[in-house]
Amino acid sequence: MLFGEIFNVALSAIIANKLRSFLTMLGIIIGIAAVITMVALGEGAQRQVEARLQSLGTNVLTVRPGQQFMGGLDRGDTQLTPKEAEALLVDPRNIAAVSPEMQRRQQVSVGNANANLNIVGIWPSYFDLQNSSLKYGRLFSDGEERGRRRVAVIGAKMGERLQTKSELLIGQEISIRGITFEVIGVLNEKGDQGFNNPDENIFIPLSTAQFRVFGTERVNTILVKARDAKAMDPAISEIDRVLRRQLRQRPGEVSKFNIRDQTTLLTTFQETTKTFTFLLAGIAFVSLVVGGIGIMNIMLVSVTERTREIGTRKALGARPRDILLQFLIEALVLCLAGGVIGIATGMGGAATLSRVAGWNTAVALDAALLALAFSAAVGIFFGMWPARRAAGMDPIIALRYE
Repeated sequence: MLFGEIFNVALSAIIANKLRSFLTMLGIIIGIAAVITMVALGEGAQRQVEARLQSLGTNVLTVRPGQQFMGGLDRGDTQLTPKEAEALLVDPRNIAAVSPEMQRRQQVSVGNANANLNIVGIWPSYFDLQNSSLKYGRLFSDGEERGRRRVAVIGAKMGERLQTKSELLIGQEISIRGITFEVIGVLNEKGDQGFNNPDENIFIPLSTAQFRVFGTERVNTILVKARDAKAMDPAISEIDRVLRRQLRQRPGEVSKFNIRDQTTLLTTFQETTKTFTFLLAGIAFVSLVVGGIGIMNIMLVSVTERTREIGTRKALGARPRDILLQFLIEALVLCLAGGVIGIATGMGGAATLSRVAGWNTAVALDAALLALAFSAAVGIFFGMWPARRAAGMDPIIALRYE
């Protein structure tokens, strides 16, 4: 038998039982769709975090207070103040810019609207450190920061929280914890970063935050910008040396502060994303195996139903390898068709999640091709036994089958 004839016979057998063929493919469709959707979610989340970290600057370091222990008991976080940030700017070698940061949630009101919002006290250099650009108005200056001026720069979506448009707040007075501030600028939108949304922050001079709003000198973090990406490691060493001297720590002692860079956060998130992706893909793999078992079961039933047909074909000269190839093609076509439908379903599911739930998804071409190749492998693996069983039938016994 020619290959084209074998293929047509196999395809005719599938089309003759449309509903059964579809139900047979259902396990493969669900498994492939699950793989594509889960991988798209993981890929989308990873790309989103990478974009966010890129927007924050790849050469920005974050210094956070560590913890102090006495007799095994936690005595609380080490206190960092603007003095430590100022020390980093004395004869810097690998440091380009520094800004302390402190933030608290406070009640903010304007007119009849009020909301509990995040207030961030910073130096003007913070905007350059975080790659924040101005959309309307202006940024506050170093002189306004030193003079404890009551001025504020707001995020792009701050107006929505206060029931107005952000640009309409320029020149207006808002009340933060009962203290009036003049809005002088609005930043461009940066997007939600998961742990913090800068578009809903209010930025005020650090000295104003310390002495007028929060009543403390203690800062949450110190942001440090290295000269470039190549200067990251020297900058970390410089920060460690300067802060140890400032906090009166010996070189061998456990540091009272932690230094983190964006690449560490990115690597951690990538590892976490991969773990969850593999876990979800493993669940989808089980579904594919179950679908393959279903195909093998149906193919065995099909071999039994078509025993006389197999005997007739062998009696007319069909070789065992022709019968083997026919049933393998049937299993392969079922799995490939299920794989194609599953890929389309998974892409549709990823698009629906992105549109309805607002999740970031990205369908990777290599994942789709891998899923299709795996579905073909499932068809060959689980179709081999039924095909070998059909090919090994004795034509005389097959012709006697009722």
